[in-house]
Amino acid sequence: MADNSVGTVETQHFTFAQPPNELRLELGDKLGPITLAYETYGQLNQDKTNAVLVLHALSGDAHAAGWHKNSKNPGWWDSLIGPGKGIDTNQYFVICSNVIGGCRGSTGPSSINPKTGKPYALDFPLITIADMVEAQRQLVDYLGIDKLLAVIGGSMGGMQVLQWMATYPEKICAAIPIATTLKHTPQQIAFNEVGRQAVMADPDWQNGNYYGKKVPAKGLAVARMIGHITYMSDTSMAEKFGRKTYPNKETAKFSPDFEVEDYLRHRGDNFVKRFDANSYLYLTKAIDYFNLLNGHNLNEVFKNLKAKVLVLAFKSDWLYPTYQSQEIVKACKLAGVNTSYCEINSTYGHDAFLLEIEQESKLIQHFLKTTAKENGKGDKNK
Repeated sequence: MADNSVGTVETQHFTFAQPPNELRLELGDKLGPITLAYETYGQLNQDKTNAVLVLHALSGDAHAAGWHKNSKNPGWWDSLIGPGKGIDTNQYFVICSNVIGGCRGSTGPSSINPKTGKPYALDFPLITIADMVEAQRQLVDYLGIDKLLAVIGGSMGGMQVLQWMATYPEKICAAIPIATTLKHTPQQIAFNEVGRQAVMADPDWQNGNYYGKKVPAKGLAVARMIGHITYMSDTSMAEKFGRKTYPNKETAKFSPDFEVEDYLRHRGDNFVKRFDANSYLYLTKAIDYFNLLNGHNLNEVFKNLKAKVLVLAFKSDWLYPTYQSQEIVKACKLAGVNTSYCEINSTYGHDAFLLEIEQESKLIQHFLKTTAKENGKGDKNK
């Protein structure tokens, strides 16, 4: 294990919204009790002013850094979070929670419905990005933190950052939305709908009631394959695969001949092993619903925000193109928010936010350092 790893970590759980005090969801339903799986790295200082909330993308979870006991892989952003890294755990107390609606320890459609004693399945209510953020806010309150030094996340995590900026501007000193958007476009919704239809077309989906039975593996794998294509770029796929063929022992027609075909099948099969099909439906719908403008003018979105903002985008990202990040910058500037924008020249496509660690680390490290200094929160023992 590397010296700059946060080491072995354990997932913790926070339960709230016990009946009759269920959480009122944005679309009108109630949900409770709710459990959030979360992990923390580093130490919270005495005045609780060095906390950084990291927000995960669609298929992420609470395990952002370090190693679980007997695990083969570190957390999904381990290259960025740790001692001396971009988000330096020698300086900051880092929190990451799995979103509601997920399937990695937080309450979601695969969780037991206390009213029936069976998994919620499609009885689980529709959720939004705002609901995810409200649950995170309750976790932050539970940890005794009045104000976060920063909120950071990419893709769906970036949407959560933007929601924090709009809903709880007084609770954050800084925000770093990465490779994200103020609202989903018709094209972005269309890609998600094709993925959802792939899941629901699988005979094993059974209208969501597959728990304890055969899971809709083929449908979910196809959905992931579609999604993964949008995460890469034409250049990165050409560099990684070209038109290289795959040494195929199968004799059936339309078995994989090209390396890219085998790669996508492999990614789809691995996804099925760690993710719930119904959670995929609920979370993709949540990001499709996301629209911070929602009838507001651009200059109104962040009108109450006093925090500093750093917006990061990647030139080859065609899932969340750079013009969408520039729109975030414009909304911030129109509201008088202190905002910086950096467009990183990467060929990795949307996945760049997980791969361009060296450049991201330098930008985030400097931004957090100056934010902490301006707010008098640079010393973890203060």
